[in-house]
Amino acid sequence: MSLAVPAVTRHRRDPINSLMRIWGVLVYVFLFLPIAVIVAFSFNTGRVMESWTGFGFDGFTLAFNDENIIDSVKTSLIAAVGSAILATVLGTFAGIAIVRRKGRWVPFFFALVFLILVTPEIVDAIALLIWYVRIGGPFGPDNPIPVNFGLIRLWVGHSLFSAAVVTLIVRARLEGLDESLEEAAADLYAAPVRRFTQITLPLMLPAVLAAGLLSFSFSLDNTIISNFVNTAEASPWAVYVLSAVRSILRPELASMSTILLLLTLFALGLVVLVLRRSGQSGEEVAATLTGGG
Repeated sequence: MSLAVPAVTRHRRDPINSLMRIWGVLVYVFLFLPIAVIVAFSFNTGRVMESWTGFGFDGFTLAFNDENIIDSVKTSLIAAVGSAILATVLGTFAGIAIVRRKGRWVPFFFALVFLILVTPEIVDAIALLIWYVRIGGPFGPDNPIPVNFGLIRLWVGHSLFSAAVVTLIVRARLEGLDESLEEAAADLYAAPVRRFTQITLPLMLPAVLAAGLLSFSFSLDNTIISNFVNTAEASPWAVYVLSAVRSILRPELASMSTILLLLTLFALGLVVLVLRRSGQSGEEVAATLTGGG
């Protein structure tokens, strides 16, 4: 026999639910309104972004015809790809070690990972600048490697935070996988390299790809470290914008920012798509992206 909920109780709950919905909408408006403003003013035809004169695509045309903007965006993309590869490799093997080689060292390593996540970025930036200057080598103008030393600085600096995020994402994925397949392969005398490439890696590949795409988007957004470790030959988009806002905000800055925003959203969309196609539910996708077990 089912018990009907009194009408008085239903009427009392409705205003609370309505208020919570309104509050949720206000929070989203507060978070996304600045982004909406940038996107809207990217279509401003005026020479100053804050002064709206009309709707058009002049900002996009000027952005793609400005060599300084194009060079800074290219530097950001190269830095993002390089740092994503470096962070993915380091974080992947760190996540595997945490799950498959448990021991007394794991709590200390976890503490180190979370210390990287909570350390203020300005502290990392100052430490990296001092470190680069002192060790020189590939991080200085006397770089023996035929690669722009400014890019090497950006790759290493951007990969610090991303490697910690990758570690947590890969660890979350491996925690949910059954180790019996790897043990069965070992019983059949499969070499460790073969067990990794044919069993472990395919099972955790969606998380690795998702972590790599997140690392890519994190690098595009990195401003503080980029501002401290960049060089004249490798100045990313974030540093260019930071220098430009000290004078006049031009519509082409908003236009290029809108394009990079769409690129970031595309990368994040690929992350969700890869995880969903691997069979994860919405809750599991959220847990994987946040490093939850």
